[in-house]
Amino acid sequence: MKFVAMIYGNQAKWDSFPAEAWPEAIAKQEAFNKRYRESGELIGAYGLGDAVNAQLVRREEGVAAVTDGTYLGTKEYIATFYLLDCDSLQRAQAIAADMPFADVEPVELWPILHESAAGV
Repeated sequence: MKFVAMIYGNQAKWDSFPAEAWPEAIAKQEAFNKRYRESGELIGAYGLGDAVNAQLVRREEGVAAVTDGTYLGTKEYIATFYLLDCDSLQRAQAIAADMPFADVEPVELWPILHESAAGV
Protein backbone atom coordinates (compact mmCIF):
# COMPACT_ATOMS: atom_id res chain seq x y z
CA MET A 1 0.00 0.00 0.00
CA LYS A 2 1.31 3.43 -0.87
CA PHE A 3 0.80 6.57 1.17
CA VAL A 4 1.71 10.24 1.05
CA ALA A 5 2.76 11.74 4.36
CA MET A 6 2.81 15.54 4.54
CA ILE A 7 4.16 18.11 6.94
CA TYR A 8 2.75 21.63 6.77
CA GLY A 9 4.55 24.84 7.61
CA ASN A 10 4.55 28.57 7.28
CA GLN A 11 7.19 31.26 7.21
CA ALA A 12 6.62 32.23 10.85
CA LYS A 13 7.44 28.66 11.96
CA TRP A 14 10.66 28.56 9.96
CA ASP A 15 11.69 32.03 11.14
CA SER A 16 11.16 31.04 14.79
CA PHE A 17 13.36 27.93 14.51
CA PRO A 18 16.83 28.84 15.87
CA ALA A 19 19.51 28.88 13.15
CA GLU A 20 21.89 26.88 15.35
CA ALA A 21 19.31 24.07 15.65
CA TRP A 22 19.02 23.46 11.88
CA PRO A 23 22.13 21.24 11.48
CA GLU A 24 20.90 18.79 14.14
CA ALA A 25 17.35 18.84 12.75
CA ILE A 26 18.62 18.11 9.23
CA ALA A 27 20.87 15.30 10.52
CA LYS A 28 17.88 13.69 12.29
CA GLN A 29 15.83 13.98 9.12
CA GLU A 30 18.57 12.43 6.98
CA ALA A 31 18.92 9.53 9.48
CA PHE A 32 15.15 8.97 9.26
CA ASN A 33 15.29 9.05 5.45
CA LYS A 34 18.21 6.60 5.34
CA ARG A 35 16.55 4.14 7.76
CA TYR A 36 13.33 3.93 5.77
CA ARG A 37 14.99 4.01 2.34
CA GLU A 38 17.04 1.00 3.44
CA SER A 39 13.89 -0.80 4.61
CA GLY A 40 12.34 -0.09 1.19
CA GLU A 41 9.41 1.77 2.75
CA LEU A 42 10.48 5.32 1.84
CA ILE A 43 10.28 5.82 -1.91
CA GLY A 44 11.11 9.53 -1.70
CA ALA A 45 11.19 12.57 0.57
CA TYR A 46 10.67 15.97 -1.00
CA GLY A 47 11.14 19.34 0.66
CA LEU A 48 9.33 22.09 -1.21
CA GLY A 49 10.60 25.59 -1.95
CA ASP A 50 9.43 28.71 -0.17
CA ALA A 51 5.78 29.57 -0.65
CA VAL A 52 6.76 32.89 -2.24
CA ASN A 53 8.14 30.86 -5.17
CA ALA A 54 4.91 28.91 -5.74
CA GLN A 55 2.91 29.52 -8.89
CA LEU A 56 -0.62 28.81 -10.01
CA VAL A 57 -1.04 27.47 -13.51
CA ARG A 58 -4.39 27.48 -15.27
CA ARG A 59 -5.47 27.10 -18.84
CA GLU A 60 -7.40 29.99 -20.33
CA GLU A 61 -8.65 29.64 -23.90
CA GLY A 62 -6.15 26.82 -24.47
CA VAL A 63 -3.13 28.81 -23.27
CA ALA A 64 -1.25 28.50 -19.98
CA ALA A 65 -1.99 31.34 -17.57
CA VAL A 66 0.60 31.53 -14.77
CA THR A 67 0.34 33.68 -11.66
CA ASP A 68 2.62 33.94 -8.64
CA GLY A 69 1.76 32.86 -5.15
CA THR A 70 0.11 30.04 -3.32
CA TYR A 71 -3.53 29.20 -3.83
CA LEU A 72 -5.78 31.82 -2.19
CA GLY A 73 -2.85 33.18 -0.20
CA THR A 74 -2.95 30.36 2.35
CA LYS A 75 -1.03 30.76 5.60
CA GLU A 76 -0.11 27.06 5.90
CA TYR A 77 1.38 25.14 3.03
CA ILE A 78 2.89 21.73 2.37
CA ALA A 79 6.54 22.02 3.34
CA THR A 80 7.60 18.41 2.83
CA PHE A 81 5.99 15.29 1.48
CA TYR A 82 7.06 11.67 1.61
CA LEU A 83 6.04 8.76 -0.59
CA LEU A 84 5.77 5.56 1.45
CA ASP A 85 5.22 1.95 0.42
CA CYS A 86 4.12 -0.08 3.45
CA ASP A 87 2.52 -3.44 4.19
CA SER A 88 -0.33 -1.82 6.13
CA LEU A 89 -1.93 1.39 7.30
CA GLN A 90 -0.60 0.68 10.79
CA ARG A 91 2.96 0.51 9.48
CA ALA A 92 2.52 3.81 7.61
CA GLN A 93 1.20 5.35 10.84
CA ALA A 94 4.23 4.06 12.76
CA ILE A 95 6.62 5.56 10.21
CA ALA A 96 4.77 8.90 10.24
CA ALA A 97 4.96 8.94 14.05
CA ASP A 98 8.72 8.30 13.81
CA MET A 99 9.33 11.44 11.74
CA PRO A 100 11.69 13.82 13.56
CA PHE A 101 9.18 16.69 13.78
CA ALA A 102 6.12 14.55 14.61
CA ASP A 103 6.45 15.45 18.28
CA VAL A 104 5.81 19.13 17.52
CA GLU A 105 3.89 19.08 14.21
CA PRO A 106 1.26 16.60 13.05
CA VAL A 107 1.93 14.51 9.96
CA GLU A 108 -0.96 14.19 7.53
CA LEU A 109 -1.22 10.68 6.06
CA TRP A 110 -3.16 9.94 2.87
CA PRO A 111 -3.61 6.56 1.18
CA ILE A 112 -2.84 6.54 -2.55
CA LEU A 113 -5.84 5.08 -4.32
CA HIS A 114 -4.53 5.06 -7.88
CA GLU A 115 -1.11 4.98 -9.46
CA SER A 116 -0.48 5.34 -13.16
CA ALA A 117 1.97 2.73 -14.40
CA ALA A 118 5.47 4.11 -15.00
CA GLY A 119 6.86 3.97 -18.50
CA VAL A 120 3.49 3.62 -20.21
